[in-house]
Amino acid sequence: QVQLVESGGGLVQTGGSLRLSCAASGIISSINGMGWYRQAPGKQRELVATITIRDMTNYAASVKGRFTISRDNAKNTMYLQMNSLTPEDTAVYFCAAANRYTGNWAYWGQGTQVTVSS
Repeated sequence: QVQLVESGGGLVQTGGSLRLSCAASGIISSINGMGWYRQAPGKQRELVATITIRDMTNYAASVKGRFTISRDNAKNTMYLQMNSLTPEDTAVYFCAAANRYTGNWAYWGQGTQVTVSS
């Protein structure tokens, strides 16, 4: 089993920055890729960014150029640096990890709230 714990959310003004962290524990060897999702009120959960075990990254078009995903395998921690935030980025951000055997997003954190004020 794998446990994921997010931190770093909060309230920020438009144009500001935040860095989210996701600490993984448990059977880390069962993890392959990791990623960040977000869910705004009344909207479906959407993929924000992903990173593979070889540090290949992918971003949603809406955040490309503003957000940066990274991981520190020595610390079993993934990060999301968010710059130039807008009110449209307001959401609960979830950390997710893919099971290396099934490829499914099998593990999820509890979420951290990011609120961007105008």
